[in-house]
Amino acid sequence: MGLILDSSVVIGAERRGKTVSQLLDQVTYVAGDQKVALSSVGLTELVHAVYRSKTPSDRMGHERFLWELLALLEVMLAGRIDGEQRAKGISIPSTDLFIGVTALELGFSVMTTNLRHFQLIPGLNVIAL
Repeated sequence: MGLILDSSVVIGAERRGKTVSQLLDQVTYVAGDQKVALSSVGLTELVHAVYRSKTPSDRMGHERFLWELLALLEVMLAGRIDGEQRAKGISIPSTDLFIGVTALELGFSVMTTNLRHFQLIPGLNVIAL
């Protein structure tokens, strides 16, 4: 089993002055020892917070915290797949990309009536309904 951290967990820990290590220790204490990851959407929310910083010092602190977190967690990056596909001239709508990448990371298939978009995601098992 695994655990996806919502951005509220990460932002809350940072606001309370916790280190990334302390955050992950707390996560393990509460949820047990399991694989921990961030979703693409959660990562987007965290980066958004960096750019909404009120001062350069705050921004540097947020960036440092985020980079430390990314070094320790797996991140479901839709960006890699999106970049590779766009380099081939293939565009995948972002909502379908996020759904597909989540399924890939979890080892799941996607059932859809929208075969056209999901079949553009390499390695994704797509089931038509």
